[in-house]
Amino acid sequence: MAFAPSDPAIDAVLTAHKILIAGGFGAGKTTLVSAISEVRPLLTEEPLSSASVGRDNLVGLPNKTTTTVALDFGRITISESLVLYLFGVPGQERFWFMWDELAYGALGAVVLADVRRLDDCFPSVNYFETRDLPFIVAVNCFDDAPRYDLAEIRLALDLDEDVPLVLCDARKQASVKNTLIRLIESIAAGNPATLTAQGRRLSIGR
Repeated sequence: MAFAPSDPAIDAVLTAHKILIAGGFGAGKTTLVSAISEVRPLLTEEPLSSASVGRDNLVGLPNKTTTTVALDFGRITISESLVLYLFGVPGQERFWFMWDELAYGALGAVVLADVRRLDDCFPSVNYFETRDLPFIVAVNCFDDAPRYDLAEIRLALDLDEDVPLVLCDARKQASVKNTLIRLIESIAAGNPATLTAQGRRLSIGR
């Protein structure tokens, strides 16, 4: 009995995952989501106002004029079978109450670090460590930031050896995509079944 060849457009199955983009105030989360999203990103940026005076640390951020007050959202197709939904979480302490809701159902996270304000990413690192959610730390390469060896940054952040630490330019699509792929590779290496178990499977072409 003869069988007709399968149609990839029909047989392909897309697995979608939720990824968090975290980090301190001004670390570049909105920039990262905007740079990589293949759809028009949903951004909830508002101008800094008097409410931020004395509450948001602007040291080292002379050009910072806006802040995310809810979330950033974008989508990127990594391959024919994998799409990532990106949720940028607000960095300021007064918005931390939203993290649990945004983290629900997430596969993993990218923590953006700014070496000029390295302490700002500690809350995000602690949050994901406490909840046993896989994450990587991506050092955002700001033009005016000093350059440090990754081993020095790992030591300063007291990161476990199994937590990937990479360089990333949040303005550049290719750099952001490489960072996301590194996160997925890390998750797959630790628990391959997680990618399927937590993914939402969507039929293509039906």
